[in-house]
This record gives sequence, structure tokens and C-alpha cells, in this order.
Amino acid sequence: MSQPCVNIGMVGHVDHGKTTLVSALSGVWTDTHSEELKRGISIRLGYADATFRKCPNCPEPQCYTVKDTCEGCNEPSEELRTVSFVDAPGHETLMATMLSGAAIMDGAMLVIAANETCPQPQTKEHLMALNIIGIKNIVIVQNKIDLVSKEKVIEHYHQIKEFVKGTVAEDAPIVPISAQQNINIDALIMTMEKVIPTPVHKNDKPPHMLIARSFDINKPGTSIKNISGGVIGGTLTEGLLHAGDELEIRPGRKVESDGATRWVPIRTKVSMIIAGKENVDEATPGGLLAVGTTLDPTLTKSDSLTGQVAGLPETLPPIHDDFKLELHLLERVVGVSDEEEIGPIKTSEPLMLNVGTATTVGVVTSARKDIAEVKLKRPVCAEIGSTVAISRRVGSRWRLIGVGVIEA
Repeated sequence: MSQPCVNIGMVGHVDHGKTTLVSALSGVWTDTHSEELKRGISIRLGYADATFRKCPNCPEPQCYTVKDTCEGCNEPSEELRTVSFVDAPGHETLMATMLSGAAIMDGAMLVIAANETCPQPQTKEHLMALNIIGIKNIVIVQNKIDLVSKEKVIEHYHQIKEFVKGTVAEDAPIVPISAQQNINIDALIMTMEKVIPTPVHKNDKPPHMLIARSFDINKPGTSIKNISGGVIGGTLTEGLLHAGDELEIRPGRKVESDGATRWVPIRTKVSMIIAGKENVDEATPGGLLAVGTTLDPTLTKSDSLTGQVAGLPETLPPIHDDFKLELHLLERVVGVSDEEEIGPIKTSEPLMLNVGTATTVGVVTSARKDIAEVKLKRPVCAEIGSTVAISRRVGSRWRLIGVGVIEA
């Protein structure tokens, strides 16, 4: 398998079949957290890679497959590219996780189940998130067509067309499938090949990795001499990363002394890189990768480094404890039954902010019409000009209300 070169997000309402579809395309069930298996929903971001292939003999769309041998003519298929899927949770309480996932998506599949009316609340909220974060390459997947009649599928198709009117997905193709029964998966692969291109990456820049997961891979009881260093997972947005590279992670670790709290960048070394299920010496931008380090695994366990940025020492963006945002707010709150108008942001108001893969809470210290200054509870590492998704407390939930751009 070649290294993944593009990240494709799986977004949509809870239980509409995102994880089942990833499994149909990759053979990997991305819900591995024990609580996820118990509850039947995705809680953390799930990842899986798949290699898209094409049979040189069969007509479209039957020629598209993920199998080494074409099921139509039994001839060997040819490799097109390897993609990484980012399976974002659809449950409304996990919107922050979805927004963190959106930061590393190059394109997205919006999964909508045909056996429920469209739109469901989180279908609406996830489409708004794609709109706000600027993900334009979208394929709409009309899943579970095996559960309803042909007439219902057509009626549901028109509901989808009405729903996406005026949004970033207005002209997105709609592919009817059944992930459970493996129906039309070939047409879906063909559509992704045409609609979600491989981005042009800047390989000549220093490596810049957004961390979306971090792990301790050691089993309980492992002897000290056999302990492996901590592992970080995420995507390279630019540059090449090599085994043996020195690595800096920002903002780093929290240090409390003399009643004060500060964050100290972490230095480590790359011990191994896994990309496309293989151990590689060099990682390229675009797909998802796992990077083994020489870090004490207690620093990486339970996703404790999620939201941080890794790269060569002295090349990373600045660490912000506060910043000024240029605001672009939505007109109405989405994802709730009565979509109330969004009022202006006020001084002292707490906001949930998603910057890259980081989620933090900020308190507004100053607010004017389209500018807000925010003091962060947890610092972030981000370039000036970065996009920030903004959520406000509405009732008992954080709701997406707009986007901001970090100003100098």
C-alpha cells in the first residue's frame, strides 16, 4: 500500500452509517474505544486507510474497487491512490470532536440515511461546519437505500437537494448506496476520484504536523526495558518528516510552580513512522500517520497531546494565550429544533474555540461589532490568519455560531 495522500472526512447525523461505510471501503471498524462499542456510536475520531483501485478492462463504474482482483473479470486491478478516512462522531454532544476532525479534512462525504427525513439536526450542523471551515470538495452519500422503497429514495433525494440549496454542497453529487449490503460502492469510489482531488502539498517547507490522537501503546505489566515511547497520530499539512528527526511539540506540557501555570514545549525524537499500515523512513503530507517518539508514554496516553502541533525545533507557529479574532457569525443557530437568531458576542462570554485539531475555551475580554479579543483557558499553537470555529453555550450544549480569523 502506498502512503495516503488525502484525508476524506465522514460526517453526518449519528447512526446514519458513517462507520459502516468506512468499514465497507477499508475493512477497518474505526470504533475501537470500549465505550463506543458499548453505545454503538463514535466518540473519538476514527481513522482507516483504503487504496482505491481500477480494473483496466471493465466499464465505469464497475471498474472501481478496493480489491486487488476485479470482481467482474478476475483480472488484477491497478492502484490509483491511498486515502485516509477521518470518521467524525455524529452525536450532538461530540461536535467539538467533529470540528477538530474537520481541520485535517481535504474533502468530505456527508452521509445521510434514506430511512429518515432530511435534514436531521446534526446533518445540518455538520454541513454548516464544512461550510464555515471551507471544505468545498463534498460527496453526498445517500445511505441505507436497501431499507426503503424506490419511491421513498427518490422523495428523499429531493429533500437532500432542497436542504443543500445555497450551501457549499449545492452542486455536490448524490450517490445512493447501501454500506451494509455493499451496494454501489464502486460508483462512490468513482465519484470520490472525480470530486475530491489530491491536494498540492508544499514538500519544500519544514514539516508541520497537526496532532489528532496520542497513545501509550504499552500493555500493562510491560517491563521497563521493553517499554516503547509515546505515539502521536495526525496529519502532515506540509513538509517531509523522517525517522530520526528532532521534534518539537507545542504548546507542550503544563508546568505549575509558585502558584503560576506555564506551558513548556516538548522536545523528542522520531523513532518510527507508520503510514499506510507500513513502517516508512519518510512521511509525506496528506494522509494520516502515526509517529513513534522517544517520549515518556505517560505524556501521550489518553489523547493528552491532541490539539498540539509538532515539527522541527524553532520552525513552529507561535503559542497564543490570547488572540484577537475577526468575526463572521451565522444568522441562526443550527442543530436545534427552534433555530434562534445569533446575537452579538459579548464581553465576559465563554466560547468554545476549535483551532486546527485543538479545542479550547476562551473568555471574551473585549468585543466590538466584528472583532473579539479572547483570553484562552488552554493555549494553542497557530499561525496568524488561521481559521477558528466558534461555538456558544445554547441551553446545555455548545452550538456552532460562526468562524473567526486570528489577527496579528
